[in-house]
Amino acid sequence: MKQDDISILKEIQKNTQMAMSTIDTILDKTEDDDFTIRLSKQSIGYAKIHNDAVECLVEEQSGTYRANQIAELVLRGSVHMGTMLNVSTSHLAELMIQGSNRGLTNMYKAVKHNTLAQEKSVELAKELMDFEEKTIEEMKQYL
Repeated sequence: MKQDDISILKEIQKNTQMAMSTIDTILDKTEDDDFTIRLSKQSIGYAKIHNDAVECLVEEQSGTYRANQIAELVLRGSVHMGTMLNVSTSHLAELMIQGSNRGLTNMYKAVKHNTLAQEKSVELAKELMDFEEKTIEEMKQYL
C-alpha cells in the first residue's frame, strides 16, 4: 500500500471518529426524538465507513490513526462550549453542518494532495464525502 493510500485512509478514520464523537456529545443535549434518531443513524453510517478504512489499513499492516486524547477533549469541550447557552435543535443542527463542512474540506484536501492513491482508497474517500453532503442536507431541515 502506498503512503498516499495510507494518508487518505487515516484521514477518513480521523474524520469519522470526530463525527461520531461529536454526535455522541450532541445526543446528550437534544430532546427532539426525530433529531436524535437522525443523528443515531448518521453515527452508524460514519461507523461503517470508519470500519472500512480501518479494515483496509489492518489488511495492509499499515497501522491505524490513533486519536490524540487531548484533541478528543478539545473537540468535546468545544461542543460543550458551543452549546452552553443554546441547545436548540436548530443550533445543534448548525453545529453538525459546520462539522460536516470541515470534514468535507479535509477530505478534499487529502484526496487532492495524495494523487498516487489507488482507486479503493479514493472511492472510500468519495463515499465519505457523499455521506457528508447527505448529512448536511438532512441537517438543513432542522435549521
